Amino acid sequence: MRFGPSRSLRPLPLCLVFFLLLAGSLAASAEGAQWHVSPIRLELGPQAKSGSVTVTNDGEEPMQLQMKAMEWTQDGEGKDRYEETQDLVFFPKIMELKGKEARVIRAGIRVPAAKTEKTYRLFIQEIPVPGKPRGTSVAIAIRFGLPIFVKPVREEEKGEIGGPELEQGTVRAEVRNRGNVHFSIRSVVVKGIDPGGQPVIEKELSGWYLLAGASRKYSVEIPGHECKRIATFEVSVKTDRFSLETSVPGDPSRCGPDADGGPPR
Repeated sequence: MRFGPSRSLRPLPLCLVFFLLLAGSLAASAEGAQWHVSPIRLELGPQAKSGSVTVTNDGEEPMQLQMKAMEWTQDGEGKDRYEETQDLVFFPKIMELKGKEARVIRAGIRVPAAKTEKTYRLFIQEIPVPGKPRGTSVAIAIRFGLPIFVKPVREEEKGEIGGPELEQGTVRAEVRNRGNVHFSIRSVVVKGIDPGGQPVIEKELSGWYLLAGASRKYSVEIPGHECKRIATFEVSVKTDRFSLETSVPGDPSRCGPDADGGPPR
């Protein structure tokens, strides 16, 4: 995966299986080194207690990187949380790359495999190098969080959809990871079916990693004039490991107002 100064640094979709964080100010344009990491995740465990990734400087100018290991968990809403950890051993901690040079980062786990998968991120942070200003240009530092998964002794894949429910024209459902390993939610689709079995509306939401024991809520608003025509709402979840499906019956009394602002009829 490649990084460049002209790219948007918002969180990226699930299919890219990683995110970028922007450190510092962003002006109309920015200058900084281009670099990429391969592979973009590591899987460790009883059979592979260490691994490596290659960092390549695609630019002509030299650059410096620094690394920091963080334990990766998710809270009750499925939001990512990070805490510095000593569980990982990695080398080097600071790296210098000449133009077009590639170097290897090696990482291993100190703790043995457990009943539940352990999850970490090795943050690879570019150290900005002060340079001569060019108009509105500024130097930026890019940080990449390399996912590191430490597999349990025995993997158990299990997910479920909590709910769903229809309230005030909104379909709500909760995706729960009941297994002991992570999975990636690729899509959450809510489809409204009329009494004749024909689709009335279909909306798709993107997902993200869901770690073992975590859950994440999703909601889709259905316009009142469409909601009252729907006999059944089907909710389907696609992950990188399995698919889940459930449904909730339609109910005009639980729909929101019509487009004209009036109550559902």
